[in-house]
Amino acid sequence: MIESGKIRLRRTEESDLAFVIGAERDLHSSLYIGQWKLEEHRAALSDPDVLHIIIEETPGARAGYVIVTGLTDPNLSICIKRIVVVNKGGGYGKETLRLLKEWLFRNTSVHRLWLDVRTHNARAQHIYEGASFTPEGILRECVKTGDRFESLQIMSILRTEYEAGR
Repeated sequence: MIESGKIRLRRTEESDLAFVIGAERDLHSSLYIGQWKLEEHRAALSDPDVLHIIIEETPGARAGYVIVTGLTDPNLSICIKRIVVVNKGGGYGKETLRLLKEWLFRNTSVHRLWLDVRTHNARAQHIYEGASFTPEGILRECVKTGDRFESLQIMSILRTEYEAGR
């Protein structure tokens, strides 16, 4: 468990999956993130390569969830696959990113922490840049959403950049 005065991050449990699916399918969230089936989320709970986390405002009051992948990557490149916050505007996403980044760099051997963000999600890109993530490039029209294609901005922070900014 990881805590600050504002939130706590804890491992997702089977009993949280209905919340996770609901948060993921929320109309606003679904415009910006990928969708997993219940079975994919369930499998992630026991996968040593994946960290599936619930964001709580207070114990029991879920505010969102996070999926981190690549924990066993031999290249020491870990991906923040998904951050979903249902209580938007309260700073939960920024605080989650701060805690997660700090925990990963202090408790794993990660060299590169990266994520992708849809190019039309300017708000998230601004938050990631504020957290010292560097834009690396665009994967053009790589995600099919309905009958259209969307592009992803790849962003990352290296261990040396994290340590220099502490």
